[in-house]
Order: sequence, then C-alpha cells, then structure tokens
Amino acid sequence: QVQLVESGGGLVQPGGSLRLNCAASGLTFSYADMSWYRRAPGKERELVASISPAGRTINYSDSVKARFTISRDNMKNTVYLQMNSLKPEDTAVYFCKARTSRSEYWGQGTQVTVSS
Repeated sequence: QVQLVESGGGLVQPGGSLRLNCAASGLTFSYADMSWYRRAPGKERELVASISPAGRTINYSDSVKARFTISRDNMKNTVYLQMNSLKPEDTAVYFCKARTSRSEYWGQGTQVTVSS
C-alpha cells in the first residue's frame, strides 16, 4: 500500500519560509517522479515543482521560480519543498504526488497559510 505523508505546513508571515516534507512508503521511491501541487481556495490545482527520480531534472511553475526549491533524498524516501519569500498568494493546501510506471499516488495535503 502506497502512502505519501506531507508535513511542515503552517501559518507564516509574508516574507517568511517553510519547508514541506513528503515521506513515501510502499513504492520504489528512487524510481518515482515526484511533484508538489497546490490548491488555493476557489482555484484549480496547480503544479508547483517536479523532480525526476535521480534529481537531474527539476521544473518549477513561473509563480514560484527563484523562491521555492524542490529536492529529494532517495535514502530517506522523502521529497522536500523549501519555500522562501512567501507571499499571501502562496496560501493553499500543498500536495505531493508520486508517479511510477504503474500509477500515480497522492498525499492528503498540508495547509500553508501566509498572512500577517
């Protein structure tokens, strides 16, 4: 049974930082493409960042480029999203997704709120 568990969300002031973690189990993590998505209130789900299995290919949405950094530790079966210079418009539920040759799997999400 595949499980993805996000953590690290919370309330932060504008300009602050958070690091999200997504711990994976039940799959061969080192073979999985990993991504972070977010869904803001009243908006469609948006791809934030993605990273290939060995970490050689990384992509970001224009809205987070130069502020967010995705990384992974294949020994710990964990993918991270370091978020700096946070803005109120970054407020959303953040989800991680694993994509393998067999299927896609989603975590339950973690809330990030950027507000003063």
